Amino acid sequence: MKRILGLAALSWIAIAAPAWAQQPLFLAYPPEGHKTRSDRIFLIGSAAPEGEVLINGEAIDRSPGGHFAPTFPLELGENEFIIRYGDGEIRRTITRLSNQPPVPDGVAFVPESLTPAADIARLPGEILCFGAIAPPGATVSVQLAGQTIPLFAETAIPELPDNKAVLTGNNQPIATPAGRYRGCATISPNSDLAETAIAWGQPEYRLTLGGETVTQTAPGTVSVLSPTQFEVAEVTAEAGVARTGPSTTYSRLTPLPKGTRARITGREGDYLRLDYGGWIKADETRIVTEPAPPNSVIRSAGARRVGEWTEVSFPLQVPVPIEVEQGDRTLTLTLYNTIAQTDTIRFDDSPLIERMDWKPVLSPMGEPREAVQYTFHFKTPQQWGYKVRYEGTTLVLSIKHPPEVGSDAETDGFLAPIRRDKPLNGIRILIDPGHGSENDLGARGPTGYPEKDVNLIVSYLLQAELIQRGATVFMTRKAEEDLWPHDRVEMIEEQEPDLSLSVHYNALPDNGDAIATKGVGMFWYHPQAHSLAVFLHNYLVEKLDRPSYGVFWNNLALTRPSVTPSLLLELGFMINPEEFEWIVDPAEQRKLAAALADGIVEWVEMKTDG
Repeated sequence: MKRILGLAALSWIAIAAPAWAQQPLFLAYPPEGHKTRSDRIFLIGSAAPEGEVLINGEAIDRSPGGHFAPTFPLELGENEFIIRYGDGEIRRTITRLSNQPPVPDGVAFVPESLTPAADIARLPGEILCFGAIAPPGATVSVQLAGQTIPLFAETAIPELPDNKAVLTGNNQPIATPAGRYRGCATISPNSDLAETAIAWGQPEYRLTLGGETVTQTAPGTVSVLSPTQFEVAEVTAEAGVARTGPSTTYSRLTPLPKGTRARITGREGDYLRLDYGGWIKADETRIVTEPAPPNSVIRSAGARRVGEWTEVSFPLQVPVPIEVEQGDRTLTLTLYNTIAQTDTIRFDDSPLIERMDWKPVLSPMGEPREAVQYTFHFKTPQQWGYKVRYEGTTLVLSIKHPPEVGSDAETDGFLAPIRRDKPLNGIRILIDPGHGSENDLGARGPTGYPEKDVNLIVSYLLQAELIQRGATVFMTRKAEEDLWPHDRVEMIEEQEPDLSLSVHYNALPDNGDAIATKGVGMFWYHPQAHSLAVFLHNYLVEKLDRPSYGVFWNNLALTRPSVTPSLLLELGFMINPEEFEWIVDPAEQRKLAAALADGIVEWVEMKTDG
């Protein structure tokens, strides 16, 4: 659904938020029935500035506009809050859930603690580990395929908090109670069955304590893959999501281009482990059986310029898994399952690339490993984007040239004066106003004012400032519109701009401090975006005298596109009572947009001059 917003509508959004602050009493967060594992909660709301707001009978501090965001401790279970202003009253029941792992109830395993939790498959000779939570002092073992594997009590290993904990500075390990048992064994199928895959079924756990014994089977089954019949996964997605482990909690690796082929060396739930070490969801692949694992030799490589890109082609026999790693002045491409037979490479002088080096990757024992690395050394430290694809079995790596600032201007031999008037001539910038519909409000301020609206206002103001400075600007949305993150990413990849900026305002997890936390934050993923993130962060903090929230590497959909330096900007905290008043002030919004545009001009000039 799309609702077009003209200038008049945008003006209404801009002035509506402060007016809403005059309502008698409003609580934006948390909602009724909210459940959390945090040991505290902030209450975000607003009332008319006159008079007192009481929470559970205690007066609270408020901003000049009447907004509030106090934090209260939570007890395990239900916590009641009564918010009063004048004759108005709001009640909230907040339930705090335990963040500790469950403990056994009598002589029993903790439910859902037995592994594997999903069906798994491994190669012969691998070490396979089993785990359970049971009462301290118990004797625990697991039986599988005629083997009995003893499990031993682990030394207390702390849990690590969620990744979001770093956003509040509360990312220290969490102590866990005793009762975790673990044991491992090597997969050793019978020799007469070694030619085929073997299904070993569900492991059966046995627990003995105080003369009482209980047994329970694990939810998942265990299978052993055939060492001689090779299952091969071929990536069918445009960019297969490769990870360090078999779930979305594991970190991403370089996406695998469509057509990539690799041997399957393990399975876990919906995921496949590929022979180079990465995991991918099975539904992003086509699985076939081959007489041999897919691998390739490589001999020649060549480069050519295509528009604003240099394309480097690597002819292969099979589309192999890859990895791309950026440095300050380098980009390294690794081709896995590949053996070098290279004697000569032609790589002429380039306005972008100083030289290209290559080497086989050696194992710790000094034997050649089936991988080859190519390192591109650039003439300037700033990189402007890259992309990879397979054309048949040839890998094509495209590296973007620096933008030609002033290239679209009518100079008549007087380029310098025109660049001073239009310093971003020739620069294409994509602006993504974050969130965007009633189904995707983003964060909400104390009045209930949604982030999606201020994102759009500031994006329009920034667009105008950038156009005034000569840039060509593309907006992912110009109205109320439902856009998934992948819709926005597709626009970035289609437009291939020189810069991509996703405009947002911030909030915090429940254990944050909504009053003490404020300021500008910048989020980047690829090293090519780091310089811009640091520069814009420092520029806004200095020029606008704003607090610093920080610069973060973050695995976000809108920071991951590699075709351009891509940033996600968090320009302030919607939930901070005082900063919210700055966020919705139309005059401050205009200053912010102008400062952002000026900062972009300075950074582009610094990276393209000379």
